[in-house]
Amino acid sequence: MARYVDLHPVDPQPRLVRQVVEQLRDGALIAYPTDSGYALGSALDNRDGRDRILRIRGLDDRHHFTLMCRDFSQLGQFVHVPNAAFRVIKAATPGPYTFILPATPEVPRRLMHPKKRTVGVRIPDHPLVCALLEELGEPLLTSTLILPGETEARTMGWEVKEDLDHVVDVVLESGEVTAEPTTVVDLSGDEPEVLRHGAGDASRFE
Repeated sequence: MARYVDLHPVDPQPRLVRQVVEQLRDGALIAYPTDSGYALGSALDNRDGRDRILRIRGLDDRHHFTLMCRDFSQLGQFVHVPNAAFRVIKAATPGPYTFILPATPEVPRRLMHPKKRTVGVRIPDHPLVCALLEELGEPLLTSTLILPGETEARTMGWEVKEDLDHVVDVVLESGEVTAEPTTVVDLSGDEPEVLRHGAGDASRFE
């Protein structure tokens, strides 16, 4: 059974944040609210976490995982950011955007796209996620919680707990959540390519 943790939406309790981060370091898979729907998350060195996310979402190895980053400097450790992409990302973050970029050697190969050697990165605008990342001290391996057969991200913690009680370890609740997932923009090529229209305004990339 998954642990259910209710955190304050504006000022999440540090004691509870520390407890969740301890569980992440111990190999937990969490379901947590973001600024664009619920997501699944695990620590980068959790080898089982990636496979569990793929199973829950019904995805294959070509899925682009995302590293949820605390800030721009942390993001720059894990992806190569060309000058043109630098300006675009700076202008759009923090916010509901995921950017696909070439991974640096800091990213474990099992988390990269198998052929392109790219990975998704994003900087959230959500008090709880920012608190988790600050306490964790490294990015969170993450993927939007869209279940097989569904098109929108989950928004209700109690529903997530009900449906995923035996496949995740912790479910976090922290106020209202929008159903729209992130807007995904591939910046790994010569021109930006919008791969998914979501909560972020995609017109700036088109």
